[in-house]
Amino acid sequence: MAPFFKHKILLASQSPRRQQLIKDSGFEMEIVRIDVEEDFDESLVAEQIPVFLAEKKGKAFTGQLAGNELLVTADTVVWLNDHVLNKPVDLDDAFRMLKSLSGHKHTVYTGVSVRSAEKQISFYEASDVFFNPLSDDMIRYYLENHKPLDKAGAYGIQEFIGYVGIRKIDGCYYNVMGFPVSRFIHEIKHL
Repeated sequence: MAPFFKHKILLASQSPRRQQLIKDSGFEMEIVRIDVEEDFDESLVAEQIPVFLAEKKGKAFTGQLAGNELLVTADTVVWLNDHVLNKPVDLDDAFRMLKSLSGHKHTVYTGVSVRSAEKQISFYEASDVFFNPLSDDMIRYYLENHKPLDKAGAYGIQEFIGYVGIRKIDGCYYNVMGFPVSRFIHEIKHL
């Protein structure tokens, strides 16, 4: 299948969800590897964190970009009660995160940095997610049957915990998956 868009995306992400969203959106895509520590100044809050991390990843790219190529870096965080939930370090941490999300509203922020040969832009998207109360058994089932360790907030909206746990979202569904596709397509018009 030929790509719909003229841009070739160099995606610096190991996230299979992000890769699938870009590919299914009609872009030619190549995965590039950028290794950076995903640390940030603790004075950063909410949307500042993923925008900073996306820009940090973009700055670490040392390759050359052709005329139709766009380097895309992104980061997603979950923001709950003025605290960031990144990826859990282990299953106990994942259980704790899901327990804290249970019955509450949180915000998912994805920061995106896009660079062409001539220009660089950054933006973020925010989506509010409202969780039903989750039983310990639901959480354990999810942890035993899915892979929460590579996901901000320890969950994927497109998996069991999203099916049974999410009451509603206010904002972009794909942002909660890890990449705000529609906003991205709008933003690259400026490049």
